[in-house]
Amino acid sequence: MISWYFAAILTLAAFLFMEFVAWFSHKYVMHGFLWVLHKDHHIRDGRKVEWNDVFAVIFAVPSFVFIITGIEAGFDWKFFIGAGIALYGLAYFIFHDVLVHSRLPFLEKFSNRYLRATITAHMDHHKPNAMYNYGFLVAPLKYYKEEWAKQKK
Repeated sequence: MISWYFAAILTLAAFLFMEFVAWFSHKYVMHGFLWVLHKDHHIRDGRKVEWNDVFAVIFAVPSFVFIITGIEAGFDWKFFIGAGIALYGLAYFIFHDVLVHSRLPFLEKFSNRYLRATITAHMDHHKPNAMYNYGFLVAPLKYYKEEWAKQKK
């Protein structure tokens, strides 16, 4: 059994690393050779289920494997890596599917500077022919500066 602080560090590290994985796969896979699965996400027509949702399953597989093999090994490091990936998936779901695209009707009035800036960046990514802002939970710095400037007025 590993110590609680090492477990916390592993979980946090996996969570943070997933933002890079999400950015990389969004830019080079979803907007690349698997565009066929992602393109319907850029057509905002109110559908609750999209081909793009297949990516949630793809990203869940490593988390599931790490968690199960970590449990089988007595809650070793693999469990906490899997937990970090799963927590990122939950954060992504709440941010992207609930707050940004309102695919589920809750948290509609939840807002702060970080969320407004990050949501703006994501919505800019959805503009026709926009090929930028591939991150999910972290946007380019200019969006946070713009939101901060609005608050000072």
